[in-house]
Amino acid sequence: MSASSFDRLGLEARRLARRLTPEALAEEAASLLDRPLRLGVTGLARSGKTVFTTAVARALLFPDRLPFLQARADGRLIGAELRRPGDPEIPRFAYETHLARLAGSDGEMPGWPASTRMLSQLRMGLRWKPAGMVDRRIRPVRELTLDIIDYPGEWLLDLALIERSFADWSAEALAMLRQGKRAELARPFLARLETLDPAAPADDVTLAELGQGWSAHLIACRAAGLAVSRLGPGRFLVPGDLEGAPVLAFSPLPEPKGRAPSGSLYAVAAERFDQYRKRIVGRFFREHFARLDRQVVLVDLPGALSAGADAVEDLKLALTESLGAFRYGRGHGMIGRLLSGVRIDRVLFAATKADQVPAAQHARLDALMQSLVADAARAIRFEGAETRTLAIAAVKAAESVFAEHDGRNLACVRGRIAGRERPSVVYPGELPADPAEALARAAGGGFDFPPFLPPEGLVRDGHGMAHIRLDQALDHLIGDRLG
Repeated sequence: MSASSFDRLGLEARRLARRLTPEALAEEAASLLDRPLRLGVTGLARSGKTVFTTAVARALLFPDRLPFLQARADGRLIGAELRRPGDPEIPRFAYETHLARLAGSDGEMPGWPASTRMLSQLRMGLRWKPAGMVDRRIRPVRELTLDIIDYPGEWLLDLALIERSFADWSAEALAMLRQGKRAELARPFLARLETLDPAAPADDVTLAELGQGWSAHLIACRAAGLAVSRLGPGRFLVPGDLEGAPVLAFSPLPEPKGRAPSGSLYAVAAERFDQYRKRIVGRFFREHFARLDRQVVLVDLPGALSAGADAVEDLKLALTESLGAFRYGRGHGMIGRLLSGVRIDRVLFAATKADQVPAAQHARLDALMQSLVADAARAIRFEGAETRTLAIAAVKAAESVFAEHDGRNLACVRGRIAGRERPSVVYPGELPADPAEALARAAGGGFDFPPFLPPEGLVRDGHGMAHIRLDQALDHLIGDRLG
């Protein structure tokens, strides 16, 4: 090698050394962390996504109730603010409206926000002081943009359809309609199918009628407390901007003998199923779910236990199938993360509405949650992401109390129940320590966790709302980014 080559090599080495100083590396890391952190709030309908998002915003704006968020505990969290959404095509999350509903206004008592019917986005800006000496010297105050997408929980059901065929979905759906309590509700829909020949030529009127009939059946199942997570599609329950669109004009159909002719009812329904799966589900996943950095999975375990063991098993299956569509893992450091694409590197499995369960039994609720998501969590950890389970209440609507009954001191919960003037004390049943025993008791109707309403005085000027472990949830989800 010539002398000039050695000189050039030495020059490059000196340049690289200057770039690898602690200060330069800290600055490089800070620039990588400047992009928005996208938090996915995942959960089926009625799991509390809108309440969770509202509570997170309120807690960060008024962090006096966040003792276990490390940046707050260290005194490094400076503050937070609401910002305009980054995507002009997505409506802004109606934080003020939802908070007013929780607080009660215009003479109305506090209540829960209405179920989500459309997509919306919450964007917040957080400002804090770094913990490390080098970081503080390079940039004494840091900022983080946090994005949260709110969507109808019914749409999560569709992720299980991404890899399914129309034939498989139809066969499973029609088999379920003939089982148990569904059979009576399905009688009108099944009677209509008996009058049709799936191989007959398709027409728009019949296809629209089938779509409306299938939608009506799903809505009836949900109203009767029957699980619909294995049925779907989710837009048949909450169509959003697809109300009346041809892509929703189909239903499950029995497979005709032989090959279905082109243009037949079965063939056209299959085409629309594929269009729905690829265009609606695929686009929604790519534009929103595929870009997530962190994920919280909300599960209404008290509600599922009250509905019975079948509902818990159905919930487990729906979560396992839908979570399989997400990308998890860390890559190899921040550079590797950028090169390999966005992946979810932290997941929180949260058993919501923990306030419906006496506080002494929260550890058992957490254990049941761990059992429910064990397979999904194991697969996620294998990919390199961190997981945690917590029993939480984003908004604490009830308190734990003891009450005497027949000489026994029972662990109960007290809160507002619709239709009653005063707070009620309820004994929901004792949650066993063994998850298998809890499921067995649920099968026998051994639980009754009531849906409490928000208490009066929940929202006070300058303060966060009462909660259960929301600060621990936030510390797992974003705490490392506030380091």
